[in-house]
Amino acid sequence: MMLRQSAMIVDSADTGEEAVELARLYDYDIVILDLMLPDIDGSEVVRRLRAARIETPVLILSGVSRPQTKVKVFGMGADDFITKPFDQQELVARIQAIVRRAKGFSQPTLSVGPLNLNLGSREVTVEGRTVHLTGKEYAILELLALRKGVVMTKEAFLNHLYGGIDEPEVKIIDVFICKLRKKLAQAGASDLIGTVWGRGYVLRDPTASRAAGWQTSAAGITGPVVLDVRAA
Repeated sequence: MMLRQSAMIVDSADTGEEAVELARLYDYDIVILDLMLPDIDGSEVVRRLRAARIETPVLILSGVSRPQTKVKVFGMGADDFITKPFDQQELVARIQAIVRRAKGFSQPTLSVGPLNLNLGSREVTVEGRTVHLTGKEYAILELLALRKGVVMTKEAFLNHLYGGIDEPEVKIIDVFICKLRKKLAQAGASDLIGTVWGRGYVLRDPTASRAAGWQTSAAGITGPVVLDVRAA
């Protein structure tokens, strides 16, 4: 539930065999893998994925904290390891960090034209000048920056901000965007956020060609696509 509330798209599998098959068929951003599965050990799942040249990042969950276990799965190609019990927010943070690294965001900064976002400190600057944003404004801008050139629907923003819990009316997104545009313009970064009528909003990269048109991200498709492999 926590993963979906964090705007992730989650497929579930409760056996190792099913996990390997799904990972072969679909291009996931990350695999969350419990070592204790009913059919085969999670470490064997990692071995099979890497043997099949599937490079999807793998985050291991385990109640076993022995160093030998960690060394074994890391040697087979796992990317991270969390020992149970764990905090759900830590799990979400680790997933986001791993996916950022895998997508080329190992340095926690994003730049779009004169705009710069520090994903770690959540600081926003325009040509070195700090732009003070509310939490909701920053979340919207970060989502746009991570998917620059992709049209984000208002429903996608709502899901990202509220996770389906006590969501306000969709028109609140227009209010947030209006305030965000005003703050960016005052800092010298006007016209970065474009409106695509009937579809949503897009962050335009001034250095990129617009000839190819905009892609659209549908409602709910706002975060990493996760294969969650845990015993039922």
